[in-house]
Amino acid sequence: MKHLLIIMSLALGLGYTGYAQQAPQTHSFSLADCINYAYQHQDSVKNAQLDVQSAEYKVKETIGIGLPQINGSATFQDFIKPPVSVGPNFLSGQPIDPKARLVTFPFGPIKYNNTYSLQATQLLFSGTFIVGLQAVKTFKELSERSLIRSKIETNVNVTKAYYQVLVSGEQIKLLDANIAQLKQQFEQTAQRNKQGFVEKIDVDRLDVQYNNLVTNRENVVRALVLYNQMLKFQMGMPVEDELLLTDKLESINIAAQVGPNTVDTTFYRNRIEYKLLQTNITLNELDVKSRKAEFLPTFAFNAGIAGVFQENQTKFLYDNVYYNSYIGLSLNIPIFSGGQRLNRLRQTQISVLKAKNDLSNAANGFKLMANAANVTYLNSLQSLNNQKRSRELAQEVLRVAKIKYEQGVGSSVEVTQAQTELENADNQYIQALYTALISKVDADKAYARIN
Repeated sequence: MKHLLIIMSLALGLGYTGYAQQAPQTHSFSLADCINYAYQHQDSVKNAQLDVQSAEYKVKETIGIGLPQINGSATFQDFIKPPVSVGPNFLSGQPIDPKARLVTFPFGPIKYNNTYSLQATQLLFSGTFIVGLQAVKTFKELSERSLIRSKIETNVNVTKAYYQVLVSGEQIKLLDANIAQLKQQFEQTAQRNKQGFVEKIDVDRLDVQYNNLVTNRENVVRALVLYNQMLKFQMGMPVEDELLLTDKLESINIAAQVGPNTVDTTFYRNRIEYKLLQTNITLNELDVKSRKAEFLPTFAFNAGIAGVFQENQTKFLYDNVYYNSYIGLSLNIPIFSGGQRLNRLRQTQISVLKAKNDLSNAANGFKLMANAANVTYLNSLQSLNNQKRSRELAQEVLRVAKIKYEQGVGSSVEVTQAQTELENADNQYIQALYTALISKVDADKAYARIN
C-alpha cells in the first residue's frame, strides 16, 4: 500500500509538471517584438531555415565527390556443382590439334572461395565536378534568399494582423464614446419625458439607437478576439496564449513614406523576388557550363587490394591467404553520343534566355506594382484625412443639434439623424484608417523597404 501511494504521488507530480509546462503564457509585445517572435516560431520561416541548412549539407555532399572514395567488399562462394574446365588436349604429349574435340581437365574451380577486397578511387579531373561546386554554392545562396523572402512575407502578414487588432481596439473606443454620450442623452430625455416636456417616441428612438450601438460593440469585441488569434497564428504563437499589444495607433506615422517613392527608379533591384530571379539565371548559366563540361574527358586514379581464401575443404579454407593488389589510372573520353550532349546544351541555353526574359518582365511588373501601390497609398491617405474631417463635422453637427433640441428650437429627429451620421462617420473613419495602414505596408513591400 505504501509503495502504491508513492507511485501515485509521483504520477500526480509528473502530471502537474506537464500541465505547468503547457500552461498558457502572457506576452506584452510591440510590433517589432511580434515580428521577431514570428522569425523564430513561424513554420514557414523555420522551414526556410531548414532549407538553408540542407543546402549547406548539399555543398558538403558535392565536395565529397572530389575526395577519395573507398569501398570494401566481401564474398563467399560455395560451388555446390563446380563448373568444369575444358580446352584443347595438351596433356597427351602430342601436338595440339585445334580441330580436335575439347577435353575436360582433371583440375577445375575450387569449391570454396572467400574474398575480401578494398578499392579506392580519386577523381583527378572532371569538368562537371568543377561546375558542380560552383552550382551548389549558388544553390545555397538561393536558399538563403528564399529565407529572406519568407521573413518578408511573415513581416507583412504579422504587421497587417497587428494593425487590424489596433484598429479594432480604436473602433471599440469610438463606440464606447458614442454609447456613453447616447446613454446620457437617453437618461436626460427620459427624465424630461417624465416631466412632460418630450414625447415618449423620442425616448423610444434613443433607446433603439442605444441598443444598436451596444450590439455593434459586442460584435466588434468578438471580432477583436478573432483578430488577436489571427495575429498569434501569423506569429506562430499558440492561440491559447494571451497577447497584449503595447504599440498605439498614435505612434504610427502613416504618412512617413509620402514623397520619396518617385526618386529611386532602380528600387526593384532591391526586391528579394528580383534577386531570386537573378540567382535563377546564374543557376541556368552554370547548367550551360555543366553541359559543356560533358564534352571534356574525366581522369581518375584507382587502386585496390584483395585477400583470397581458397580450398576444397572448409577445415583448410583459412590456412592460407593469397593477396593481390593493383594501382591504375582511368581516362574516359566522350566521343560520340548521337547528338544527345549537343542538344542538351542547346536546351539549357534556351533556359537561360527564358530566365532573362522572365527577369526583364518581372522588373517591369515590379515597377507597375509599385506605382499601383503608391497610388493606392496616396488615395487612402487622402480618404483618411477626409474621413477625419467628416467625423469632426459630424460631431459638431450633433453638438449643435442637441443644443437646439434642449433650447426647444430643434426636433428630436434632427438629433437622431445627427447621431446616425456620426456613427456612419466613425465607421467610415475606421475603414479608412485600416485601409491606409494596409496600403502603407503594401507600398513598403513594393518599394523593398521591408527587409
